[in-house]
Amino acid sequence: MKVLLVNGSPHKEGCTWTALCEVAGALKKQGVESEIFQVGTDPVSGCLGCGNCRKTGRCVIDDNVNGLLDKAEETDGFVFGSPVHFAAASGMLTSFMDRVFYAGKKMFELKPAASVVSCRRGGATATFDQINKYFTISNMPVVGSQYWNMVHGNTPEEVKQDKEGLQTMRTLGNNIAWLLKCIRAGKDAGIELPGKEKPERTNFIR
Repeated sequence: MKVLLVNGSPHKEGCTWTALCEVAGALKKQGVESEIFQVGTDPVSGCLGCGNCRKTGRCVIDDNVNGLLDKAEETDGFVFGSPVHFAAASGMLTSFMDRVFYAGKKMFELKPAASVVSCRRGGATATFDQINKYFTISNMPVVGSQYWNMVHGNTPEEVKQDKEGLQTMRTLGNNIAWLLKCIRAGKDAGIELPGKEKPERTNFIR
């Protein structure tokens, strides 16, 4: 079992990374492999709406989005982390997730997911809600913790002083590992995945 932890911060080893590392440590103790995937600092374009990914499963803009899609099919669970920028996820992560989930939605279905946010003071819950919306529209079980998945601090050193936040990250890692093990046990017991109806689309323009 493997979980991909996506760092949507431009700082490779900043506050968001510190939170994700705490999740990774808990997963490791539960025997679950993890990898931190860095979105990076290169510019990330927004979705062009060209629809080509519906045919190929990859984005025509060949950047780190396709790097994640290359890993997604063989990944069992996901955590997307972001710093808080103006009470929202980083612009880079927003563009990244728009394209990742539009191009690869089928690779994410029924796989557990969670969002993790870091902030100095405020805007964390709005960012948390924003990221979770990608999961709930993609048939993904959303994993929670003992509190909303957030840490506070202006530097990694300050985040390490947020004892409740770090405990929330460890609990999150444990919960993800537990759910992955439950899913595996269900498959081994012959429990089939939920069936899907043919999608219905309602146009509200009269």
